[in-house]
Amino acid sequence: MFKMWYVIVYFSILYLRYQAGKVTDEMLSLPKSPLIAIGLLEALAAASGMAAGAILSGAAIPVLSQSFLVWQLVLSYIFLGRRYRFNQLFGCFLVAVGVIITVASGSGTGSLMEAGIFWSILMIISFLLQAADTVLKETIFLDAAQRLKGGTVDLFVINSYGSAYQAAFICILLPFLSNLWGIPFGQLLNYLKDGAACFLNVGAMSNRCNGAPLLPVLFVIVNMGFNISLLHLLKISSAVVSCLASTLSVPISVYFFTLPLPYLGVATSLPPGFVAGTIVLVVGLLIYIWRPSNSSSNPSPTDDFGAERIRGNNGCTCPVFFKKMRKKAAY
Repeated sequence: MFKMWYVIVYFSILYLRYQAGKVTDEMLSLPKSPLIAIGLLEALAAASGMAAGAILSGAAIPVLSQSFLVWQLVLSYIFLGRRYRFNQLFGCFLVAVGVIITVASGSGTGSLMEAGIFWSILMIISFLLQAADTVLKETIFLDAAQRLKGGTVDLFVINSYGSAYQAAFICILLPFLSNLWGIPFGQLLNYLKDGAACFLNVGAMSNRCNGAPLLPVLFVIVNMGFNISLLHLLKISSAVVSCLASTLSVPISVYFFTLPLPYLGVATSLPPGFVAGTIVLVVGLLIYIWRPSNSSSNPSPTDDFGAERIRGNNGCTCPVFFKKMRKKAAY
């Protein structure tokens, strides 16, 4: 149900931007097959992540989520031709360690093996799908720059169509997903009705859904802003950089849970390793963006944060993926 709100809002904004001239017909005529792939990846990632997240402990999920950064590095290396320096790889390692220290130090229970290895692997696969999704979005931006002759595609073209295709794939996969979520398919309609009633805080669910509909609406608004910000960062930098930025939100969210905020109940105390983990995380980010002096007279082309990219024909610094596509087209 939430996803339908995303689709409605995104397409409304897309329409307004089209009327204002910020979205052109050329942007809307870009190939839709990559956007369909984005929708499929996001649907599978959301489904597998929700299924595994319902079983795994709260402390295990942030630890497993660090595989997302690993997948980003691997996929960008394979499909985008990125070559990372040692300080960047070491910085990513420290970021992952910092998150693990920050979160895991506050939990005395909930090991990865308690829920079973299957759910841990499923969560890791979910992060693989998310990483593939972000790398694919980066390739769309790069391809659009070529098709639009140096221009760029509007964020809401990708967000709108990606969300629409994701919603469509979730509907198609509902019979399978309902079993994965532990909901008999015959009871799925009642489950959706109860979810809608809880969202609106009406009927028999009104006593069990405190804070609705205010909190769900606020979540959708904040999450949309977060997604748009990350996509903009991906557009101007890279998938790995956007991943590192989102990782920084982990200690920030942990800290906010210690504040006496409404609907949170009794504020929790900071985990013992919070300060140490946050310091390690920030140091990792600083090491990643650090650029050592290069004595070479003709340094390799880099992205906005120093990751080397393979030089194509005629000095083009396009990714390997597009370099291969141009070679095939030449034959």
